[in-house]
Amino acid sequence: MGKLKMARLSLTVARLPMTAAVNQTKAERDRHRDVLNPWRQWYKTAAWQRLRWSVLVRDMFTCAMCGRLEAATSQLVADHTVAHRGDEALFWDADNLQCLCKPCHDSDKQREERARR
Repeated sequence: MGKLKMARLSLTVARLPMTAAVNQTKAERDRHRDVLNPWRQWYKTAAWQRLRWSVLVRDMFTCAMCGRLEAATSQLVADHTVAHRGDEALFWDADNLQCLCKPCHDSDKQREERARR
């Protein structure tokens, strides 16, 4: 009986780090991601906000995938058509950006990018 309890305890202890990772807050996950990908800081600059706005205006607040016209700009994303992966020239290239609504960006576009990898 003691061996059985020990085996269960070992399994429980082995799962603890995974449980801790699941319990991280969004802020903690974002900070970790920012450390791994320093280019993520570019999204927090005034220059990015200006570029994003110019793309949304250029594309007339219309999603390039579904054609939806969105008045709520918080629901629009300036999406990189070619993933920049830290390439500064691609990141800041307005011709590499398109306007997408959040539903298209967060589902269809992400699915396409995963399929390309």
